[in-house]
Amino acid sequence: MAASAEENFIEQDAKPESDSEDTVENGVEMEFSEEPMRGLKPFQYGPLFSGLLKQRIQRCISSGPSFKFDDLQVQLCSETERKAKPAPDKLVFGHEFTDHMLEIEWTLANGWGAPSICPFHNISLHPAAKVLHYAVELFEGLKAYRGVDNTVRLFRPDQNIQRMLTSAERATLPLFDSEEFLKCLKKLISVEKDWVPDTTTSSLYIRPTMIGTEGSLGVSVPNRSLLYVIMGPVGAYFPTGLKPVSLMAEPKYTRAFEGGCGNYKMGSNYAPTINVQVEALEKYGCQQVLWLYGPDHLLTEVGTMNIFMYWINTQGEKELITHPLSGIILPGVTRRSLIDLAKKRGEFKVTERPFGMAEVIKGLQEGRVKEIFGSGTACVVCPVKEIVYKGERLQIPTMEEGAPITMMFYKELADIQYGRTPSDWVVPID
Repeated sequence: MAASAEENFIEQDAKPESDSEDTVENGVEMEFSEEPMRGLKPFQYGPLFSGLLKQRIQRCISSGPSFKFDDLQVQLCSETERKAKPAPDKLVFGHEFTDHMLEIEWTLANGWGAPSICPFHNISLHPAAKVLHYAVELFEGLKAYRGVDNTVRLFRPDQNIQRMLTSAERATLPLFDSEEFLKCLKKLISVEKDWVPDTTTSSLYIRPTMIGTEGSLGVSVPNRSLLYVIMGPVGAYFPTGLKPVSLMAEPKYTRAFEGGCGNYKMGSNYAPTINVQVEALEKYGCQQVLWLYGPDHLLTEVGTMNIFMYWINTQGEKELITHPLSGIILPGVTRRSLIDLAKKRGEFKVTERPFGMAEVIKGLQEGRVKEIFGSGTACVVCPVKEIVYKGERLQIPTMEEGAPITMMFYKELADIQYGRTPSDWVVPID
């Protein structure tokens, strides 16, 4: 009787189980703790994983020793190697990068290496690296802001790091201690403080990334990876004020599905959306895609943002609604922040629940929909003026009265990020 695919996979990758907690890998004795790392829930295995395969995955993403900030090595550019800093009004997102980056290597045999801040450079990869063939990777996006008091602050970095660790679990990439990583990140920003724009509309964008670098073909857990952070200054998302966008809502396209990876920040979630974005622009002149889900055409995300609707519900209550964290949307840090701010204000009902296009259309027909907007790190909030759905252009009255709810959220978050409002959501850079 032929062995199953699962059995073949286990046979190729697994080693005999041992009564000892220690593991010998490539001649190196390794010890792993059963205790979870700070800020991370224990990994949950699905029914596919059994016995020996679990053992190998546990070794790769185990709560073994993390890298340590105390081991950080710093190699700085010479003055002549440093780049000229662009003017804030000339910045284009993702095109300018700071002089230095953070790198930390991991191998199954030796665990985490020492963190290193070094001059910005290209990365050399084996042509068979797992990241290139099987998208074994993750990334994050957060910002540092120069406040009105000249203090540089990070906004809720703990949320991004937790999401990063959650993505690492799903991608079978190695875990690390969140506090040690934050210390390393703060040091990198401190080294590059001069790159944080001195305006209250610009910021320093931070892109942590982790990739599987093992040079071998075959869909399997990588035995080598690289964690790195690059940064670059970015200007205002809307240089002349908040601009409403049009959305294409095409039911035949699905961004994510239950049981999939839509709630993890992985590059594989983004590449398949590009051609739909192009279609939205070329066919309808829409700037973004409204991602629908299921037979009820549920509103899930807009472009790469979470989506909110402010309306008067059928009970006559003012209500802010957004899709719940059901596994098909990204748990956005800005999304969480807006929900927290709205609940603290207590001026209207805040609900996390699925809502579909039929409900939106009925609300528009009855004049109950007031504002629809997206939320994300890049823009904070983005007002919606139109949804193209089944060939009909639905006009959204977001801007009819100046988008008071959208603007309120934008101001409240910006005041926290730029230091005008004290908050424990920010982490100052020493």
